[in-house]
Amino acid sequence: MTSNLSSLADRYALLKADIEELTKELDKVRAEIKAFGVDRIIGERAIVEVALSERSSIDTKAVKEILSADQLASVTRITLVETLRVKPNVKITTI
Repeated sequence: MTSNLSSLADRYALLKADIEELTKELDKVRAEIKAFGVDRIIGERAIVEVALSERSSIDTKAVKEILSADQLASVTRITLVETLRVKPNVKITTI
């Protein structure tokens, strides 16, 4: 069971590293596409469309300045978040 868990940890770390590199590459390609300033690019296997949309968000810093502590507490929602962190497994050897 331990070997399965350790290989699972290694697989997770490798996939995460691959995804991070691919995300960087994807961001570069996205920037290139946007730089062309066109709405649509037709490729051999895919069509990429660039769309502009509007999003609204709340400025939490400004809200915290406006609301009292009680008001802020009454609209605050707390959720549990599970996080996986990856760090190198450096085995220390003694001489």
